[in-house]
Amino acid sequence: MSYELRSPIENFLNWESNKGKETFLIQPINGKNHEFSWERVGIEARKICSYIKSFNLPKNSKIAIISKNCAHWIITDLAIMMSGNISVPIYANVNGKTAKYILEHSESKMVFIGKLEESDWDQMKNNIPKEIVKVDFGKYDLKCNFTKWDEIISKYDPIDTIHNISLDDIITIIYTSGTTGIPKGVVLNYKAAATATKNLHLLFPLNENDRFISYLPLSHIAERALVEHGGILSGGKIYFVETLETFAKNLKDCKPTIFFGVPRIYTKFMTKILSIFPQSAINFIMSTPLLNNIFSFVIRKSLGLNKSRICITGAASIPISTLEWFNRFKIKIYEAYGMSENSACSHGNYPGNIKFGTVGKAMPDTDIKITEQGEITMKNDCIMQGYFKEDKLTNETIKNGYLHTGDKGVIDNDGYLTITGRIKDIFKTAKGKYVAPNPIELKLSKNSFIEQVCVVGDNLTQPIALVILSEGKKIVSEIKSSFEELIVSINDQLEQHEKIKKIVVLKDSWSIENNILTPTLKIKRNIVDEKYKKFYETWFDSENKIVFQ
Repeated sequence: MSYELRSPIENFLNWESNKGKETFLIQPINGKNHEFSWERVGIEARKICSYIKSFNLPKNSKIAIISKNCAHWIITDLAIMMSGNISVPIYANVNGKTAKYILEHSESKMVFIGKLEESDWDQMKNNIPKEIVKVDFGKYDLKCNFTKWDEIISKYDPIDTIHNISLDDIITIIYTSGTTGIPKGVVLNYKAAATATKNLHLLFPLNENDRFISYLPLSHIAERALVEHGGILSGGKIYFVETLETFAKNLKDCKPTIFFGVPRIYTKFMTKILSIFPQSAINFIMSTPLLNNIFSFVIRKSLGLNKSRICITGAASIPISTLEWFNRFKIKIYEAYGMSENSACSHGNYPGNIKFGTVGKAMPDTDIKITEQGEITMKNDCIMQGYFKEDKLTNETIKNGYLHTGDKGVIDNDGYLTITGRIKDIFKTAKGKYVAPNPIELKLSKNSFIEQVCVVGDNLTQPIALVILSEGKKIVSEIKSSFEELIVSINDQLEQHEKIKKIVVLKDSWSIENNILTPTLKIKRNIVDEKYKKFYETWFDSENKIVFQ
């Protein structure tokens, strides 16, 4: 395949022409897989495009999508591109206030709404501005009286001529979920999107036999670039997940050749296996040559990853121990690094160039500089044009063509980048010492009892660690003993002011629903502080090293 920069629409038209009757999208609805050929996707996208055009919207109008991942999400996105307008994806589980803010701030003229949880829709529906044109996908039991997808498909003819896209045109405005503050609209053009996909293809050569599974939010740049645009570039198939409960079945149905998962997904996979096979049993089996290959295959098949040639992770740090654990079963996980502001295109480990514990080497044609403060700055063609309506913030973030990421990192002699934390995540102890929590959290997360961890300590003399336990039955005495040993081993590696004073085991859950996690499962530190800060001193002063809430 040519490495010429091509928009997603150009790539789509190529496959539509060459394999129109073949399956492109597979959508499970009520347990049954519905297949969409390239031809069908093209026809429906052009009909939706005709509908959009019927409103005579101003050039480059913003059109929002509020839905979980589904076939109609991608068809809508293609239709928006074909119409010459700009997509504004909105997370399916944002609160109503945030949805209203994004729709109004982006000046969206139209919104497509579809696959949502009933509870999410109930708190969102009264916040959709009345003047916005509304379309319901109509396949996912959304209770509303909006114009239905099938009505449009039956009434409108496919548009004859689609918009002639320039690489300088804006493709999307992605509102970052962020761990602090209000969402910011990241403006990306087609050149950025095309370059990101090209680099993906250069590092992980894709082909039309590849299968992708789409379950992480398409509203996030990584899923958009890797799964949607990667799937369209490769000519492969994209499967969707129906519900959280059917995830395992949908994954096994797909048998993805390319799998993208955030660290927490891999942790859950690991927990699932360890709940069946204790680590001691795994060590014994894997030490037996005759059983090693057979058991590895069984593990890969049980996870639905037996056909995966590429497994990628990003969005947050992943412990080296987790990477090594999966590697024993011939599941090599490639850690990458990027953000919405650079189209998820900055660094990556890839076949032939991998070093556990790093996020890999710089992507092709990417210039990296580390400032005196340790901040990662980078320049390539994937960088955003800026934040929508935020010139001051844009100028603070992009200086002399370099994107200031807000992340701290170091580059080793071989060119591999290690992320050491966020500049803004650093907190000051009561002794006036600064602590970067991310490296400490990474050390703590190696413990199999720990599902989530957040190190805090603002105005305490020493940091404390708040943890959520991993799933499964556990004995309190075993947890206590394990955590006491963990504190000793970790503190031996830390400076005096960084040493962990306590581990606090919380009964709560940290989720997207209670606003502690972003849609990409990052912890919102400001929300953690708001929720628990009043308890910090009490926990700190406890006689016990391990405090159970």
